[in-house]
Amino acid sequence: MPREVDARGLLCPEPVLLTKRELDQMSGGTLKVLVSNQAARENVTRLAESRGWSVSVTNEGSDIILLLTK
Repeated sequence: MPREVDARGLLCPEPVLLTKRELDQMSGGTLKVLVSNQAARENVTRLAESRGWSVSVTNEGSDIILLLTK
């Protein structure tokens, strides 16, 4: 079961800060990040990719699901 950050309804920079906190504790694996707006999606993606994580994005209703893997 991957670790999960639920940042739905939060505005930047909060989703990025929550994701960074989790990534700082992980050397690899999978992190599922839930966001609810495009700015959070773009900023979390940018953070993850800058740290060498790959990002896949799916939409589920109004939620955006980012799956970060390394």
